[in-house]
Amino acid sequence: MNNFTFDSNPESLSSGDDRTPDHVPCNSSIVFDRFTTATEESFIKKDHCWFADSHLPTDLIIQVERISFYVHKYTLISRCEYFSQINIQTPDSDFGYDLKLDNFPGGSDTFESVLKFCYGLPIELTPANVAPLRCASEYLQMTEKYDEGNLISKTEAFLTFVVLSSWKDTITVLKSCEFLSPWVDNLQIVRKCCDSTAWMVSNSSKSVHDEGWWFNDVLTLRIEHFVRIITGIKAKGVEAEILGGCIVKYAEKWLPIHVDVEDFEGGFFGYCGTNELRLSISSGKKEGISDGENKEKRLLIESIVSILPPQREAVSCKFLLWLLKMAVVYSASPALISELEKRVGMVLKDADVNDLLIPSYKNAGDQGKFKEDNTIHDVDMVHRIVEYFIMHEQQQQQETSYEKLNIVKLIDGYLAEIARDPNLTIAKFQILAEVLTEKARNCHDGLYRAIDTYLKSHPDLMEHDKRRLCKVMNNEKLSLDACLHAAQNERLPLRTVMQVLLSEQVKMRGAINTKEVILPTGCAIEHGNNLLYTNKEIKDIKAELDMVKTKMGELQNDYYDLQQEFEKLNNKQKHASGWNSGWKKIKNSFFQSRMDSHVTLSAEEISQHTEVSKSTGIGRRRRFSIS
Repeated sequence: MNNFTFDSNPESLSSGDDRTPDHVPCNSSIVFDRFTTATEESFIKKDHCWFADSHLPTDLIIQVERISFYVHKYTLISRCEYFSQINIQTPDSDFGYDLKLDNFPGGSDTFESVLKFCYGLPIELTPANVAPLRCASEYLQMTEKYDEGNLISKTEAFLTFVVLSSWKDTITVLKSCEFLSPWVDNLQIVRKCCDSTAWMVSNSSKSVHDEGWWFNDVLTLRIEHFVRIITGIKAKGVEAEILGGCIVKYAEKWLPIHVDVEDFEGGFFGYCGTNELRLSISSGKKEGISDGENKEKRLLIESIVSILPPQREAVSCKFLLWLLKMAVVYSASPALISELEKRVGMVLKDADVNDLLIPSYKNAGDQGKFKEDNTIHDVDMVHRIVEYFIMHEQQQQQETSYEKLNIVKLIDGYLAEIARDPNLTIAKFQILAEVLTEKARNCHDGLYRAIDTYLKSHPDLMEHDKRRLCKVMNNEKLSLDACLHAAQNERLPLRTVMQVLLSEQVKMRGAINTKEVILPTGCAIEHGNNLLYTNKEIKDIKAELDMVKTKMGELQNDYYDLQQEFEKLNNKQKHASGWNSGWKKIKNSFFQSRMDSHVTLSAEEISQHTEVSKSTGIGRRRRFSIS
């Protein structure tokens, strides 16, 4: 209920003052005849005051906002029940009564129009002012009880018979309702307008092929009115693509498309993916954004998500991921973020790597700063999205080999991007890499590339950590180019390199055993319907193996020398100089090729690899490149 203040001035008027109180009773027709015959020129505006210029003195001062209205109380009582319910007396005072109308619908401009109506002056009803006048008339209780053809009935008739039959006028009324809550809701003005617009849209836009002629008008409305219109349109059976297209345009208009985001120390993060959304973080919220604006954007995002059509084709995966990033930035509720994750999972096959680079903003500490062990990207969120995708595809039983290929490529590409994050742990890398089943990946080249990127970005990894990282990769599913690259990759642990070469030799031998004859140049070895190797590739592999055998002999000699040095060192343990010279020879004879990568192998490990080398004929590596 609106509040008002009522003040009086008890001091008497001087005998020479012509503003004597009016004691004409309320039912006096003479008084009203005098008032209602006033013309527009009889009203005077001066500074912040509005005067009813009449030979009868005014006896009531009403303040609305910062404007004071000097009026005759009985003129208002004749049409406004609100004033009759107030115990207005006319004491012997200088200024009569002061009355302040707080939160008056439409403000001082609307109250001025109401006064003109009460004084019998013509006022013009338009789509822009009819809603404020309707609310003001309800506020002042201007019913038919006090006067036939009062303001309530006139504004209601104008809304019903003029406004609601016109699209343009209805939109204008909705815009005028933005600052009239809760009056417009209680009087159901917004509901009537939204129902009218939904009816007009549904009767003209049944198919997605129809042009969205109404988009531009509804995009200008506030979110609560937009939600009502979309809800009404949805209930009338308009296609999901039409609704989705309008929702996307609305979100693009009212949410920031590009957010330049710096870290809490003022610089950019050490690594940011290509075209990645960069978030500005300061004291737990986006820099330069007030709490009120942050809350407004959060409400906007929640409202948009609430009206998204359930159909997969309604909005794109790219839009959903962008909306998810915005939800993270503006600290949306966990339930809403979970809802968006599930929706993204339904259409994940249409995503690309850059869209998945979601900032790890929600994990910020109490002061808005990232913890030292926090990753730049929200890897856990992407993991959940992939799990939702797998769950959805299993339920729908719709997963095709093409979709599998897309998802594998997407996940491997994402792993390669986040692998450069210095805070990404091996455990998180492994969990995401293994979320897909072994059967999902026919080729592990993408996974190998991601592993190599991780090793390059984490040069201080221990040897056992490298081996642990490489366990997620199946060496037998590497292509020839990937195997050749791995053979000369000094970042990989030696055990992995030996396994890669061994698996490649096994595959090559199997290919040769399948077809022992050498086909003419340009032909290929086939096994069933699967292409294995061309003749040229077989010759290249044989040449590589010959070279490996030669180099393996050198490795065996180095190992023999190493054993001899160990025996000598054991006899000279008491002499530090003996240790120094022995260690220098060890480095020169065997470890020289490994010093660039800072890897040291134990004698036991070298022995194991040498035994493997003797049985397979595999030696050192030649340098190749992989695209």
